[in-house]
Parts: sequence; structure tokens; C-alpha cells
Amino acid sequence: MLRPNKHSHPDQTVLAAATVLLAELRRKRAVPYADLRAVLDKASRGSDFLFTPAVSLLYLLGLVEYRATTDLFEYAGK
Repeated sequence: MLRPNKHSHPDQTVLAAATVLLAELRRKRAVPYADLRAVLDKASRGSDFLFTPAVSLLYLLGLVEYRATTDLFEYAGK
């Protein structure tokens, strides 16, 4: 499911969305939920449905943490 195939548009995959989100998180270290969602929408129009799977992938890889009290995503990598 994560690997693109010949029918996948390169900008409409979970890996591409996760790359965009990770670049923003590495640059700012902490980004509010709404701002991170807007970054993905700006990078690739119509990719709203990829936000949740991309954040889930980054969380499973241990690269992002969510702070519910401040509604922020924080970069947790090295």
C-alpha cells in the first residue's frame, strides 16, 4: 500500500505527503495541526485525504509526536 505503482501520481502518495510534512517539521520543529494541514494542501492540491495516513506513518517511524494540550506536532527525530 505504501509503495507507489505505475498508476500512482507521484504527488498523490502517502510517501510524498509524509516527505512534505517531515520537511516542514524539520524546518520549524513544532507546527500547529491546522498549519501542517495547510502546508500539505499548498504542496499538492486535493491531497487532504493523505494527511492522516502521512502523519500516522511519521508517528510509527518515531519522527513526530503530537501534543494534545497545545495542538502541535513536534519533530522527534535526531
